[in-house]
Amino acid sequence: MFDAKRKRFWTAASARPESTGFGIFLDERPVKTPGKMPLVVPTESLGVAIAAEWDAQQDRIDPGAMPMTRMANTAIDKVRLRMPEVAEVVAEYGGCDLLCYRAEGPEELCARQQQAWDPLLDWSATVQGAPLNAAAGIVYVDQPPASVSKLAARVHAMSYWELVAFHDLVALSGSLVIALAAIDKVRPVSELWDLSCLDEHYQTEVWGEDTLALASAAIKATAFQDAYRFFEFVQI
Repeated sequence: MFDAKRKRFWTAASARPESTGFGIFLDERPVKTPGKMPLVVPTESLGVAIAAEWDAQQDRIDPGAMPMTRMANTAIDKVRLRMPEVAEVVAEYGGCDLLCYRAEGPEELCARQQQAWDPLLDWSATVQGAPLNAAAGIVYVDQPPASVSKLAARVHAMSYWELVAFHDLVALSGSLVIALAAIDKVRPVSELWDLSCLDEHYQTEVWGEDTLALASAAIKATAFQDAYRFFEFVQI
């Protein structure tokens, strides 16, 4: 990827068929990753989305406004070379999923967690064949080894293109179950993100809004949506 301080020098960006996918071009110049690899992606839809990010650049290149490009670069330069390690890091969330750790109080928060999170754990048990235990408090909750293995198998079966986005879905939400529910379209992705922030929403109701916290939450929500979009682009 080009130095962020460089000015825009191209007229149009495009995604063009290559032998291994779709390459990204700025006019006639092929784009490369920070690791000097050709930026070639597996699907036309992802290529078009990345080209659109480059076309949207104004006078200077702003990498922060190019999430599809960033994830594609990471997939090629990093995840591709360390797939088993990255997959294992993501799969470990199955043993400490956000949905399994409940508040000890107040009663209203406990009730909200039960109402919002139990259906997702039920889905994990019935559809994924991976029942998980939930308990109040922060003490580690043991999970059935067979369930953890089943969830991990789904992660390890992903391509590095899928894994780079799925990693963000899991890390941002703190939940492997929520991330799987997102890519399986169990609920709208925005709703699933809100479920991952249930505790924060409750604290805001009780204590009022915090400007910095709201700004941080908005950035994370956008990143979650971007990761979901990237995963979807890889499929079509």
